[in-house]
Amino acid sequence: MNPFQKNESKETLFSPVSTEEVPPRPPSLPKKPPPKICGSNYPLSIAFIVVNEFCERFSYYGMKAVLTLYFLYFLHWNADTSTSVYHAFSSLCYFTPILGATIADSWLGRFKVLSLIGLSLIALGTGGIKPCVAAFGGDQFEEKHAEERSRYFSVFYLAINAGSLISTFITPMLRGDVQCFGEDCYALAFGVPGLLMVIALVVFLMGSKIYRKPPPEGNIATQVVKCIRFAISNRFKNRSGDLPKQQHWLDWAAEKYPKQLIMDVKALTRILFLYIPLPMFWALLDQQGSRWTLQATRMNGNLGSFVLQPDQMQVLNPFLVLIFIPLFDLVIYRLISKCGIKFSSLRKMAVGMILACLAFAVAAVVEIKINEMAPPQPGPQEIFLQVLNLADDEVKVTVLGDENNSLLVESIKSFQKMPRYSKLHLKTKSQDFHFNLKYHNLSVYTKHSVEERNWYSLIIRESGKSISSMMVTGTTAVRFVNTLHKEVNISLGADISLSVGEDYGVSAYRTVQRGEYPAMRCQTKDKDFSLNLGLLDFGAAYLFVIANRTNQGPQAWKMEDIPANKMSVAWQLPQYALVTAGEVMFSVTGLEFSYSQAPSSMKSVLQAAWLLTVAVGNIIVLVVAQFGGLVQWAEFILFSCLLLVVCLIFSIMGYYYVPLKPEDIQGPADKQIPHTQGNMINLETKKTRL
Repeated sequence: MNPFQKNESKETLFSPVSTEEVPPRPPSLPKKPPPKICGSNYPLSIAFIVVNEFCERFSYYGMKAVLTLYFLYFLHWNADTSTSVYHAFSSLCYFTPILGATIADSWLGRFKVLSLIGLSLIALGTGGIKPCVAAFGGDQFEEKHAEERSRYFSVFYLAINAGSLISTFITPMLRGDVQCFGEDCYALAFGVPGLLMVIALVVFLMGSKIYRKPPPEGNIATQVVKCIRFAISNRFKNRSGDLPKQQHWLDWAAEKYPKQLIMDVKALTRILFLYIPLPMFWALLDQQGSRWTLQATRMNGNLGSFVLQPDQMQVLNPFLVLIFIPLFDLVIYRLISKCGIKFSSLRKMAVGMILACLAFAVAAVVEIKINEMAPPQPGPQEIFLQVLNLADDEVKVTVLGDENNSLLVESIKSFQKMPRYSKLHLKTKSQDFHFNLKYHNLSVYTKHSVEERNWYSLIIRESGKSISSMMVTGTTAVRFVNTLHKEVNISLGADISLSVGEDYGVSAYRTVQRGEYPAMRCQTKDKDFSLNLGLLDFGAAYLFVIANRTNQGPQAWKMEDIPANKMSVAWQLPQYALVTAGEVMFSVTGLEFSYSQAPSSMKSVLQAAWLLTVAVGNIIVLVVAQFGGLVQWAEFILFSCLLLVVCLIFSIMGYYYVPLKPEDIQGPADKQIPHTQGNMINLETKKTRL
């Protein structure tokens, strides 16, 4: 056959053509593979990423560990406000990743956002770090090492919890064991995590030369929004039925947007739809640092050989994570696989939800037991009142209501220890009570204002030949009343001291560590003496009256305003074990699932969407804490039931979800495309005759 014979018109591709002679290019050298860890398939670069994540999580969780008690004891907010602000902060930390992910995937790339924005601006840094660091670690693996990449996410989560484990144990010690300006050292507890952020930045930059840095792929977030908007508008414009139906509603954008983008958006929307039920799991998990910590403040942390602070109980979560991750990966999942059960990622996440439901059911049972063992608490339009008679003889006390009716009548001897508080009902949230005090032949009338849900002590004292009274509120730690005629300075520890004014001065409140206080050094202007305070136990509130009633010098008369906690904090262990097992099955699996199902151009965006579910979960807690009005055990039951319903919905959605294969989500950048250099004319499809 003549090779130059005239043929029919064909459609072909021109080869690259240059306007001038171009010497033939030498064959490109094979790309040098990235260095590996000890001959394995794990890139060396992930070591820097994992260490960076350890330091960053140490900083974040170390600060969060003491945050609730900082609100409660330092700023003197109530439990609901402390819980709400804690979860509002957590929610903000998980909302900002949307901004960080958009910048990473669209303009700067994951490496630049992580190092220059995320770690430099700590206030907004969590938005730059969270969506990028997990995805950036996944970028270091080649597609043929998918199994190693899956295990990387477990190692990554181990680093998170190793940082959390150490920080949640150390920062409460820095807060409670070190004193700054006579109080708990919150400055040091917040300062050490700040130092770890600097170390995180240094470690991350050390590996910058060996990182694989996928380039950003344009303003992806904007393209996604425009593509979805155009598909919806185009669909409604063509409702007449003249045009053929599309297989997917996003296919209506095909006339304007490339096929690859439409495929990526399809994958993205399928996963985002699956994310809708997820916030409820995080609503439960993140209450370890708020509601569960507040529960621990009402329990006894004395475990015999050592004593746990309430905010140190959170250390159980990362400690158990470090145990459970290898246990589940190497033992439990393999046993399930050998039994012939297909335990997919979505099934693991559903089981994790069920375990979290059980954890909150256990927390509700513990809360009920605490309430049974604890003294009753004043409810709405109620107060608890006790009377302390510091005069030298008996006083008859009558509490009068608004209509001069007698609400309480008691005769109290001098320095008589009252066995209990008396409950008084109010007509409004705040009210004035009138008191009639009969002392010898005198009758003294006085008035004091009270507010609902508070504990009050009416202190009666001598005033010349008559008597007077003052109302003291509060149930926190220790306080002192000084009956001496000289100011007393009291030292409660290495750096804890307080002054009590003369002539029935009342000290400020002070929180102290549990323990024996047999000889507390006290000073007046001309005399030193010591006071035996005895055992100060968990959860108790004490009032000490300094009086000189014997020849042995000033002594402390001890009153227990609130009895000590009797239920051991060890009873929180089952709920921590259940919720941590749920976290391992839900969160670790979800991280790897989000990365594996994400289109290559949207991995950080999908990671940010995953984190956004955490933000929404914290908002749920905030709303319930502020507007729920439930007792604590009922609130735990509510969350448990809500998650159970959500788990059922998620299971149905997961049943119909078809996971994408790697080749289905491979972007253009992953495919082999011929590369040319020089003054070349772009490749175009032409019609020509051979």
